[in-house]
Amino acid sequence: MPRRRAVQYKSLPSLEEMFKMVMEAGENANNRSPTATPKIETIQKFAFLQRENKGFKKYYEPRAVSLGPIHYGKPKYQLAEKYKLILASEFIKNSSKVIDELYKKIEDNIKELRECYEEEATKDYLDKALTWILFVDGCILQYIYCATTNKFKDLNIKNDCAALGQQDLFLLENQLPYRLLKRKQERGKPSFNGIPHEQRLSMDGESEPIHLLHLLRTTLLDNLKKVNNSNPNNSKKQDWQSYRNVKDLKNAGIWLKPKTTFLNDICYNPSCFIGYLSLPKISVDNSKGQKFFNLMAFEMCPDFDSNFEITSYICFLNSLMNHADHVMELRKAGILHKVLGSDQAVAKLFNELGTNLIPNLNIYSDVRADIHKHHRTLLSRLFQFYHDYFNRPWSVPAFFGILLELV
Repeated sequence: MPRRRAVQYKSLPSLEEMFKMVMEAGENANNRSPTATPKIETIQKFAFLQRENKGFKKYYEPRAVSLGPIHYGKPKYQLAEKYKLILASEFIKNSSKVIDELYKKIEDNIKELRECYEEEATKDYLDKALTWILFVDGCILQYIYCATTNKFKDLNIKNDCAALGQQDLFLLENQLPYRLLKRKQERGKPSFNGIPHEQRLSMDGESEPIHLLHLLRTTLLDNLKKVNNSNPNNSKKQDWQSYRNVKDLKNAGIWLKPKTTFLNDICYNPSCFIGYLSLPKISVDNSKGQKFFNLMAFEMCPDFDSNFEITSYICFLNSLMNHADHVMELRKAGILHKVLGSDQAVAKLFNELGTNLIPNLNIYSDVRADIHKHHRTLLSRLFQFYHDYFNRPWSVPAFFGILLELV
């Protein structure tokens, strides 16, 4: 029998150095304050597990325009490069500064701006190349200005190209540092005033965002309640199966109630013999799946400390609508406004988004516990009994006919 060859390890540190690495790793972890909020340091790529699913490529790869260094230079974005130069020219024309001065400001701060990206994203770019990319792409401010004032026709930019570009603004791998946009805003006339709710560049007293996707997440959530309707004790007693689809809730005497509020503001309120599950209104269009997917990917970034509010919301909503009938119930209740094809397409979208997610079980734990408690009441069981046996038009006459015959 041939002898098994020994495994060869190249460039292996000495044993003392490896022990030192172990001890330093432990010390670094212990020195980190558990209450301190970590800084959101870098713009980075999708996690490997998300990239492994080929079906998700449509969510993380730009469709029309690349912004920043991660997707720069790919052939399919060359048409957009021409439009970006037009927007940059228009931005400079409206600016109170000359082109050299705007470029020099980015060049002087390129080290700081490079640190806004993970090392892998910028390692192949020299400072000069990265400065040029950020200089041109930073003029996306002019695009936002044109979108809010309907001035694309003045620049001979077609509406379909403009619409695709708007979707690409909120991709995790397509972000520009917020500090870059803020500095260019200070030096140019096109501003963020008048930008739609999802694109406002202010955080109402919160710390400065790192990019537009972070800002979008903030505008969708109630920052005053990081974990809304939560009770850690409840989350230990119940599991996600306590959520039922909308038909199950309706059959048990729980009605849906719409409200205009933040996504994470979901609550249950008992009233007499029934219960009300209040959900925020949501519009589902062609860009919604892409935005939600990138927001969840942002929450999964290792240097972003979040409570997974968007992820937990998608899990909750996914549990309510497994089929087209459930989407129809949400539409009838005024909670869901559908712009995306059929009800089945909407159900498929949220089922796809809700695959392999790990939500925060503390979020909505009170709602989950209240729904579970409602299902155990006698009245809920009577509702369910009626639905199972008397929900068809002929059920009641047939029941009394059989009863009369027995008598």
